[in-house]
Amino acid sequence: MELKEKKNNLIKHLIESGYLKTEKVIKAFKDVPRENFVRAGNKNYAYSDTPLSIGFGQTISAPHMVAIMTEHLKPEKTDIVLEVGAGSGYQAAILSGLVMKVYTIELDPNLAEFAKSNLKHSGIKNVEVIQGDGSRGYPEKAPYDKIIITCACHEIPNALIDQLKTGGIIEAPVGSSWRQELIVAIKTKKGLEEKNYGGCIFVPLRH
Repeated sequence: MELKEKKNNLIKHLIESGYLKTEKVIKAFKDVPRENFVRAGNKNYAYSDTPLSIGFGQTISAPHMVAIMTEHLKPEKTDIVLEVGAGSGYQAAILSGLVMKVYTIELDPNLAEFAKSNLKHSGIKNVEVIQGDGSRGYPEKAPYDKIIITCACHEIPNALIDQLKTGGIIEAPVGSSWRQELIVAIKTKKGLEEKNYGGCIFVPLRH
């Protein structure tokens, strides 16, 4: 089966399963070549709904989890988004077609270069990859309309909450190193209004 057919089958599955809900997010999944964001030996599995190793102890999230997190973020064309945990650049690539600008931070310098290369190869120009400690955010471009954390944290770092606009959305897998709950929160003047969307498993946020 060719990659194009596998991609179409995956998108159909994500829609039928209720993971992909809005037309613009469906279009983003159609537009981004996931095979450009996996290791060379895994290209044949690019459209399997499963996480894949990208080396350096990290993974690219399963497509259904990327779909869930993207839909919950409610991306708008005017949004400036901060992502913590660039990985291979795939989540940022999906967001690139939905928002104005994405800043994505990656601690591992090898993965930061991998993400930059993948994004460039895919012709994506509104994503900037920063090598650094994502738990501290990226204050140089704050405040952000949306913040997405794609690695597990025991709690949402205060530095990131501080860099989010009032009324903005932040989402993160919160819990232990082995199991987390997907938390989506809106920042109000009184603090975060959180909703729990159930269990998930991500690699830990590293400092």
